[in-house]
Amino acid sequence: MTNHPTLMLVEDDSAFSERLRKALVARDCHVILAGTRAAALGAWTSSGPDAAIVDLRLPDGDGLQLVSDLHTEHPEKPIVVLTGFGSIATAMEAIRLGARDYLTKPADAEHILAALRGERLIQDNPKEVPPETPSLDRVEWEHIQRVLMDCGGNVSQAARHLGIDRRTLQRKLGKYPPTR
Repeated sequence: MTNHPTLMLVEDDSAFSERLRKALVARDCHVILAGTRAAALGAWTSSGPDAAIVDLRLPDGDGLQLVSDLHTEHPEKPIVVLTGFGSIATAMEAIRLGARDYLTKPADAEHILAALRGERLIQDNPKEVPPETPSLDRVEWEHIQRVLMDCGGNVSQAARHLGIDRRTLQRKLGKYPPTR
């Protein structure tokens, strides 16, 4: 990336998008905002940004599919996924589809820029944080996401693999992921 990169920020939350845009502009970046998958594809082709920051949940499509599309068009440009609904399954899928890194919100501008450069920021005085044991609900949600991805998004097939009713699986998929 150049010293003054042009970044495309694909985020449907306008308040968060504006805060992050201001933080990136303060670090000498030019930022193109895209609130939808369609706008992002158009900007990626016409504006030629140096890199992209992509949210997973978009109003008109899946952020993972967008990562794949962007990477296919310009594999040399770095893409970082930034999401509030992170899971191991989606992180692995994002990297497989071409994302350079996968960050969960809240992430500050310095961490995002480091991820775009392929670096990791190390805190000077890291706090000793005991490892958190995920809740059973969280482990179940991540397992369901992994099986669903393995089944190519086919809910009926995933339900058969999980040994549960399709409607039960749809209900579980409709819920937000547990926080812990």
